[in-house]
Amino acid sequence: METVVRPAGRTLEYLVEGPEDGLALVLHHGTPGAAINRDGLFPPDVRLVLISRPGYATSTPNPGRDVASAAADTAAVLDAAGIAEFVTAGWSGGGPHALACAALLPGRCLAAATIAGVAPSDAEGLDWLAGMGAANVEEFGAARAGAAKLQAFLHEAAGPLATVRAADVVEAFGDLVSEVDKRALREGFADYLAASLRHALSAGIDGWRDDDLAFCKPWGFALADIATPVSLWQGDQDRMVPFEHGRWLAAGLPKAEVHLVPGAGHVSLLSRIDQIVATLRRQAAG
Repeated sequence: METVVRPAGRTLEYLVEGPEDGLALVLHHGTPGAAINRDGLFPPDVRLVLISRPGYATSTPNPGRDVASAAADTAAVLDAAGIAEFVTAGWSGGGPHALACAALLPGRCLAAATIAGVAPSDAEGLDWLAGMGAANVEEFGAARAGAAKLQAFLHEAAGPLATVRAADVVEAFGDLVSEVDKRALREGFADYLAASLRHALSAGIDGWRDDDLAFCKPWGFALADIATPVSLWQGDQDRMVPFEHGRWLAAGLPKAEVHLVPGAGHVSLLSRIDQIVATLRRQAAG
């Protein structure tokens, strides 16, 4: 694990793995989450860059951050790693942060993918909470009520997740995981998700809190202005980020290549990583 120093002395932890001549891919983790690589998930010719967003694991909190701030943090990490051009993907809560890179690092970010990514909370015509599992409805209801209420909710919610083991992940997520996602977790993704959660919450809930608050205010860029090639991936069995978020983003990203996948869930969509990376590679090549 490496670190880079940002303004006001805050630090970001990051991880770079894979061949130096490989396709540089920045993966933005979910919410909550951190820089943990799942061996074998990505093709061997990918140079994978993982960044723990501010407040997660050992990355210094950046209170009040918006989604757009991820672009400058990503650029700083890439500068430190000696990487010029890159592609990016964001899963779940990472989706908006990948879109921030597409919007705000044009030319350097060659292509972006949002995988089960959340839509803006003020999206016109979208019932943002509809279709979410009960825990997410409560969590984002608290986020909309303000930082104090969200802080209290997350302190309680973080307890079991901060020490969760693979065998307990399905139970810990309750009705947030559909049947297809339960299968995906039991077939190997539980190890990755549990490790990511433990590392993310090892220093507390600041990153989780600030992610949620960032989702519930203007993101800091306009989706319609994104000129970087984007692909959108969303399953119709998703209880964390419902299918309608994908539909809304498909309309809000007029130049996106859209993959609305029947039968896929929030976690099981990650089994399509090879296809997603192939799409990013093709889009980056123009």
